[in-house]
Amino acid sequence: MASVNKAIIVGNLGRDPEVRFTQGGQAMARFSVATTDTWMDREGGRQERTEWYNIVVWGRQAETCGEYLSKGR
Repeated sequence: MASVNKAIIVGNLGRDPEVRFTQGGQAMARFSVATTDTWMDREGGRQERTEWYNIVVWGRQAETCGEYLSKGR
């Protein structure tokens, strides 16, 4: 039995999606998403950490990402 992992990443796009097509005509989109975590340290100072995720999407979803997603959204 195959296992499936699912993650929901809510953040901002670092660049517009790059949509390409394979030789077989299948769409592929690549883009990066940044998430930022902010907290107060023991001394009361504000701390911030940004993590970047590289995303790859295939098929019709890749085409949709190219149409509707843009940097900063």
